[in-house]
Amino acid sequence: MRPVDRPRRLRATSALRGLVSEHRVHPRDLVLPMFVKEGADAPLALGSMPGVVQHTMDSLRRAAVEAAEAGIGGLMLFGVPAVRDAVGTGATEPDGILNAGLRALVEEVGDAVVVMSDLCLDEFTDHGHCGVLDGAGRVDNDATLVRYQDMALAQAATGAHMLGLSGMMDGQVAAVREVLDRDGYTDTSVLAYSAKYSSAFYGPFRDAVESQLQGDRRTYQMDPANRREGLREATLDLAEGADVVMVKPAMSYLDVLADVAEVSPVPVAAYQVSGEYAMIEAAAANGWIDRRRAIEESVLGIKRAGADFVLTYWATELAGWLR
Repeated sequence: MRPVDRPRRLRATSALRGLVSEHRVHPRDLVLPMFVKEGADAPLALGSMPGVVQHTMDSLRRAAVEAAEAGIGGLMLFGVPAVRDAVGTGATEPDGILNAGLRALVEEVGDAVVVMSDLCLDEFTDHGHCGVLDGAGRVDNDATLVRYQDMALAQAATGAHMLGLSGMMDGQVAAVREVLDRDGYTDTSVLAYSAKYSSAFYGPFRDAVESQLQGDRRTYQMDPANRREGLREATLDLAEGADVVMVKPAMSYLDVLADVAEVSPVPVAAYQVSGEYAMIEAAAANGWIDRRRAIEESVLGIKRAGADFVLTYWATELAGWLR
Protein backbone atom coordinates (compact mmCIF):
# COMPACT_ATOMS: atom_id res chain seq x y z
CA MET A 1 0.00 0.00 0.00
CA ARG A 2 1.09 3.53 -0.73
CA PRO A 3 0.27 6.43 1.62
CA VAL A 4 -2.57 8.72 0.59
CA ASP A 5 -1.25 11.71 2.48
CA ARG A 6 2.34 12.74 1.90
CA PRO A 7 3.26 15.65 4.19
CA ARG A 8 6.89 15.18 3.20
CA ARG A 9 6.14 16.88 -0.13
CA LEU A 10 6.23 20.22 1.67
CA ARG A 11 9.59 19.42 3.26
CA ALA A 12 11.38 18.52 0.06
CA THR A 13 13.40 21.73 -0.42
CA SER A 14 14.56 24.67 1.62
CA ALA A 15 12.36 26.96 -0.46
CA LEU A 16 9.27 24.83 0.21
CA ARG A 17 10.01 24.59 3.91
CA GLY A 18 10.43 28.35 4.11
CA LEU A 19 7.24 29.01 2.18
CA VAL A 20 5.03 26.93 4.47
CA SER A 21 6.76 27.71 7.76
CA GLU A 22 4.09 28.45 10.37
CA HIS A 23 6.15 30.63 12.70
CA ARG A 24 9.12 32.92 12.25
CA VAL A 25 11.31 34.99 14.55
CA HIS A 26 12.06 38.54 13.47
CA PRO A 27 14.71 40.77 15.05
CA ARG A 28 11.92 43.07 16.25
CA ASP A 29 10.55 40.19 18.32
CA LEU A 30 13.65 40.23 20.52
CA VAL A 31 14.44 42.19 23.69
CA LEU A 32 17.93 42.29 25.19
CA PRO A 33 18.25 42.25 29.00
CA MET A 34 21.23 44.36 30.12
CA PHE A 35 23.04 45.00 33.41
CA VAL A 36 24.75 48.25 34.38
CA LYS A 37 27.00 48.31 37.46
CA GLU A 38 27.66 51.37 39.56
CA GLY A 39 31.35 52.20 39.88
CA ALA A 40 32.58 49.72 37.26
CA ASP A 41 35.52 51.05 35.25
CA ALA A 42 35.37 48.23 32.68
CA PRO A 43 32.73 45.69 31.63
CA LEU A 44 32.76 42.74 34.01
CA ALA A 45 32.24 39.28 32.51
CA LEU A 46 29.82 36.92 34.25
CA GLY A 47 31.24 33.44 34.74
CA SER A 48 27.83 31.77 34.87
CA MET A 49 26.60 33.57 31.74
CA PRO A 50 29.33 33.43 29.06
CA GLY A 51 29.13 36.45 26.77
CA VAL A 52 27.08 38.56 29.20
CA VAL A 53 28.63 41.42 31.19
CA GLN A 54 27.88 43.98 33.83
CA HIS A 55 28.25 47.18 31.83
CA THR A 56 29.85 50.47 32.59
CA MET A 57 27.81 53.46 31.47
CA ASP A 58 29.99 53.80 28.36
CA SER A 59 29.83 50.15 27.38
CA LEU A 60 26.08 50.18 28.02
CA ARG A 61 25.70 52.94 25.46
CA ARG A 62 27.83 51.09 22.90
CA ALA A 63 25.95 47.83 23.38
CA ALA A 64 22.63 49.65 23.01
CA VAL A 65 23.71 51.14 19.70
CA GLU A 66 24.89 47.73 18.49
CA ALA A 67 21.55 46.18 19.46
CA ALA A 68 19.60 48.94 17.74
CA GLU A 69 21.67 48.53 14.58
CA ALA A 70 20.93 44.79 14.67
CA GLY A 71 17.25 45.68 14.54
CA ILE A 72 16.03 44.28 17.86
CA GLY A 73 12.82 45.53 19.40
CA GLY A 74 13.76 46.46 22.95
CA LEU A 75 16.24 46.74 25.81
CA MET A 76 15.44 45.76 29.40
CA LEU A 77 17.76 47.37 31.95
CA PHE A 78 18.72 46.11 35.40
CA GLY A 79 20.86 48.15 37.79
CA VAL A 80 23.57 46.90 40.13
CA PRO A 81 24.08 49.52 42.87
CA ALA A 82 27.10 49.96 45.09
CA VAL A 83 25.00 50.46 48.24
CA ARG A 84 21.82 48.72 49.34
CA ASP A 85 19.46 49.23 52.26
CA ALA A 86 16.28 47.77 53.71
CA VAL A 87 13.87 49.76 51.53
CA GLY A 88 15.90 49.97 48.34
CA THR A 89 16.48 53.71 48.46
CA GLY A 90 18.74 53.60 45.41
CA ALA A 91 15.85 52.48 43.22
CA THR A 92 14.18 55.87 43.45
CA GLU A 93 17.20 58.17 43.42
CA PRO A 94 17.06 60.23 40.21
CA ASP A 95 20.80 59.76 39.67
CA GLY A 96 20.90 56.17 40.95
CA ILE A 97 22.51 53.64 38.66
CA LEU A 98 19.29 52.28 37.15
CA ASN A 99 17.68 55.64 36.47
CA ALA A 100 20.92 57.10 35.13
CA GLY A 101 21.29 54.06 32.89
CA LEU A 102 17.75 54.43 31.58
CA ARG A 103 18.41 58.06 30.66
CA ALA A 104 21.57 57.00 28.86
CA LEU A 105 19.68 54.41 26.83
CA VAL A 106 16.96 56.88 25.88
CA GLU A 107 19.60 59.40 24.82
CA GLU A 108 21.44 56.78 22.77
CA VAL A 109 18.61 54.98 20.96
CA GLY A 110 15.67 57.37 21.28
CA ASP A 111 12.52 55.80 19.89
CA ALA A 112 14.36 53.37 17.61
CA VAL A 113 14.23 50.73 20.35
CA VAL A 114 11.77 50.34 23.22
CA VAL A 115 13.62 51.17 26.44
CA MET A 116 12.29 49.03 29.28
CA SER A 117 13.03 49.32 32.97
CA ASP A 118 13.02 46.66 35.65
CA LEU A 119 10.64 47.89 38.31
CA CYS A 120 11.51 45.80 41.36
CA LEU A 121 13.39 46.33 44.60
CA ASP A 122 15.43 43.14 44.77
CA GLU A 123 18.60 44.61 43.27
CA PHE A 124 18.45 47.51 45.73
CA THR A 125 17.59 45.87 49.06
CA ASP A 126 20.16 44.55 51.48
CA HIS A 127 17.99 41.48 52.11
CA GLY A 128 17.47 40.77 48.41
CA HIS A 129 13.69 40.54 48.49
CA CYS A 130 11.46 42.23 45.93
CA GLY A 131 9.73 44.36 48.55
CA VAL A 132 10.03 45.92 51.96
CA LEU A 133 9.83 43.72 55.04
CA ASP A 134 7.52 43.99 58.02
CA GLY A 135 8.55 43.55 61.64
CA ALA A 136 8.38 39.78 61.33
CA GLY A 137 10.65 39.72 58.28
CA ARG A 138 7.86 39.01 55.80
CA VAL A 139 7.45 40.90 52.53
CA ASP A 140 4.77 43.54 53.15
CA ASN A 141 2.69 43.62 49.98
CA ASP A 142 0.92 46.96 50.44
CA ALA A 143 3.92 48.85 51.80
CA THR A 144 5.86 47.57 48.80
CA LEU A 145 3.25 48.98 46.43
CA VAL A 146 4.05 52.47 47.71
CA ARG A 147 7.72 51.95 46.88
CA TYR A 148 6.77 50.65 43.43
CA GLN A 149 4.76 53.80 42.80
CA ASP A 150 7.80 55.90 43.69
CA MET A 151 9.95 53.77 41.39
CA ALA A 152 7.45 54.12 38.55
CA LEU A 153 7.54 57.90 38.71
CA ALA A 154 11.35 57.96 38.89
CA GLN A 155 11.65 55.64 35.90
CA ALA A 156 9.00 57.42 33.85
CA ALA A 157 10.87 60.67 34.43
CA THR A 158 13.94 59.17 32.72
CA GLY A 159 11.96 58.76 29.53
CA ALA A 160 11.71 54.96 29.73
CA HIS A 161 9.01 53.74 27.38
CA MET A 162 7.85 50.62 29.24
CA LEU A 163 8.05 49.70 32.92
CA GLY A 164 8.57 46.03 33.70
CA LEU A 165 6.78 45.19 36.94
CA SER A 166 8.58 42.04 38.07
CA GLY A 167 7.96 41.95 41.83
CA MET A 168 4.81 39.76 41.86
CA MET A 169 3.02 41.89 44.45
CA ASP A 170 -0.77 41.73 44.41
CA GLY A 171 -2.21 44.90 42.89
CA GLN A 172 1.08 46.21 41.52
CA VAL A 173 -0.25 47.01 38.04
CA ALA A 174 -3.18 49.04 39.36
CA ALA A 175 -0.96 50.89 41.83
CA VAL A 176 1.60 51.86 39.19
CA ARG A 177 -0.96 52.75 36.54
CA GLU A 178 -2.72 55.03 39.03
CA VAL A 179 0.31 57.21 39.75
CA LEU A 180 1.53 57.25 36.16
CA ASP A 181 -1.82 58.58 34.97
CA ARG A 182 -2.11 60.96 37.91
CA ASP A 183 1.25 62.56 37.14
CA GLY A 184 0.73 62.81 33.40
CA TYR A 185 2.69 59.75 32.23
CA THR A 186 -0.27 58.36 30.33
CA ASP A 187 1.93 57.24 27.43
CA THR A 188 4.27 55.19 29.63
CA SER A 189 3.29 51.56 29.19
CA VAL A 190 3.27 48.76 31.75
CA LEU A 191 4.70 45.30 31.17
CA ALA A 192 3.38 43.00 33.88
CA TYR A 193 5.45 39.97 34.86
CA SER A 194 2.13 38.24 35.38
CA ALA A 195 3.05 34.57 35.70
CA LYS A 196 6.50 34.67 37.28
CA TYR A 197 7.42 31.38 38.87
CA SER A 198 9.72 30.64 41.79
CA SER A 199 12.26 28.92 39.58
CA ALA A 200 15.66 27.31 39.94
CA PHE A 201 16.55 28.75 36.54
CA TYR A 202 17.18 32.26 37.93
CA GLY A 203 20.50 31.30 39.52
CA PRO A 204 22.92 32.99 37.09
CA PHE A 205 20.80 36.16 37.08
CA ARG A 206 21.34 36.49 40.81
CA ASP A 207 25.06 36.46 40.14
CA ALA A 208 24.55 39.19 37.54
CA VAL A 209 22.77 41.53 39.96
CA GLU A 210 24.88 40.45 42.97
CA SER A 211 21.73 39.46 44.81
CA GLN A 212 21.72 39.68 48.59
CA LEU A 213 18.76 37.30 48.89
CA GLN A 214 18.21 35.68 52.24
CA GLY A 215 15.75 32.79 52.09
CA ASP A 216 13.53 32.41 49.05
CA ARG A 217 10.68 34.15 47.23
CA ARG A 218 8.04 31.45 47.41
CA THR A 219 5.52 33.63 49.25
CA TYR A 220 5.15 35.89 46.22
CA GLN A 221 6.59 34.14 43.15
CA MET A 222 4.44 31.30 41.87
CA ASP A 223 4.55 27.58 42.60
CA PRO A 224 6.00 25.74 39.55
CA ALA A 225 3.26 23.12 39.96
CA ASN A 226 0.46 25.59 39.17
CA ARG A 227 -0.76 26.04 35.60
CA ARG A 228 -4.25 27.53 36.11
CA GLU A 229 -2.89 30.10 38.54
CA GLY A 230 -0.69 31.54 35.79
CA LEU A 231 -3.76 32.37 33.75
CA ARG A 232 -5.46 33.80 36.83
CA GLU A 233 -2.54 36.13 37.52
CA ALA A 234 -2.50 37.33 33.91
CA THR A 235 -6.25 37.92 33.99
CA LEU A 236 -5.91 40.05 37.12
CA ASP A 237 -3.14 42.13 35.55
CA LEU A 238 -5.20 42.68 32.42
CA ALA A 239 -8.09 43.92 34.53
CA GLU A 240 -5.73 46.34 36.28
CA GLY A 241 -4.57 47.87 33.00
CA ALA A 242 -1.44 46.00 31.90
CA ASP A 243 -0.37 46.87 28.36
CA VAL A 244 1.65 43.65 28.02
CA VAL A 245 1.66 40.48 30.13
CA MET A 246 4.60 38.12 30.59
CA VAL A 247 5.34 34.52 31.49
CA LYS A 248 8.70 33.84 33.15
CA PRO A 249 10.65 31.57 32.76
CA ALA A 250 9.81 30.60 29.21
CA MET A 251 10.97 27.12 28.27
CA SER A 252 9.72 25.24 31.34
CA TYR A 253 6.37 27.05 31.22
CA LEU A 254 5.35 26.88 27.57
CA ASP A 255 1.98 25.44 28.60
CA VAL A 256 1.27 28.50 30.73
CA LEU A 257 2.48 30.77 27.94
CA ALA A 258 0.11 29.09 25.49
CA ASP A 259 -2.79 29.43 27.95
CA VAL A 260 -2.16 33.14 28.43
CA ALA A 261 -1.61 33.82 24.72
CA GLU A 262 -4.88 32.12 23.83
CA VAL A 263 -6.99 34.56 25.85
CA SER A 264 -4.93 37.75 26.11
CA PRO A 265 -6.23 40.79 24.22
CA VAL A 266 -2.83 42.47 24.66
CA PRO A 267 0.66 41.37 23.57
CA VAL A 268 2.28 38.52 25.49
CA ALA A 269 5.99 38.41 26.33
CA ALA A 270 8.17 35.59 27.61
CA TYR A 271 11.57 35.73 29.29
CA GLN A 272 14.19 33.18 28.33
CA VAL A 273 15.95 33.40 31.66
CA SER A 274 19.57 33.16 32.70
CA GLY A 275 19.50 29.46 33.56
CA GLU A 276 18.07 28.59 30.15
CA TYR A 277 20.84 30.63 28.54
CA ALA A 278 23.54 29.08 30.72
CA MET A 279 22.45 25.49 30.01
CA ILE A 280 22.65 25.93 26.25
CA GLU A 281 25.97 27.76 26.46
CA ALA A 282 27.44 25.07 28.71
CA ALA A 283 26.25 22.21 26.52
CA ALA A 284 27.54 23.95 23.39
CA ALA A 285 30.91 24.65 25.02
CA ASN A 286 31.24 20.92 25.69
CA GLY A 287 30.39 20.07 22.10
CA TRP A 288 27.18 18.31 23.09
CA ILE A 289 24.82 20.41 20.94
CA ASP A 290 24.98 22.70 17.93
CA ARG A 291 24.99 26.13 19.58
CA ARG A 292 23.38 28.18 16.83
CA ARG A 293 20.69 25.64 16.03
CA ALA A 294 19.86 25.23 19.73
CA ILE A 295 19.56 28.99 20.24
CA GLU A 296 17.36 29.42 17.18
CA GLU A 297 15.17 26.45 18.06
CA SER A 298 14.73 27.51 21.68
CA VAL A 299 13.55 31.00 20.76
CA LEU A 300 11.36 29.70 17.95
CA GLY A 301 9.69 27.33 20.40
CA ILE A 302 8.83 30.24 22.68
CA LYS A 303 7.36 32.15 19.75
CA ARG A 304 5.41 29.07 18.62
CA ALA A 305 3.86 28.75 22.08
CA GLY A 306 2.40 32.25 21.71
CA ALA A 307 4.93 34.92 22.71
CA ASP A 308 4.72 38.13 20.71
CA PHE A 309 8.23 39.02 21.85
CA VAL A 310 10.98 37.27 23.76
CA LEU A 311 13.50 38.59 26.25
CA THR A 312 16.74 36.72 25.56
CA TYR A 313 20.42 37.34 26.25
CA TRP A 314 21.10 36.27 22.66
CA ALA A 315 18.94 39.05 21.21
CA THR A 316 21.68 40.99 19.40
CA GLU A 317 23.52 37.92 18.15
CA LEU A 318 20.33 36.18 17.05
CA ALA A 319 19.09 39.32 15.29
CA GLY A 320 22.32 39.34 13.28
CA TRP A 321 21.69 35.79 12.13
CA LEU A 322 18.10 36.57 11.18
CA ARG A 323 18.84 39.61 9.04
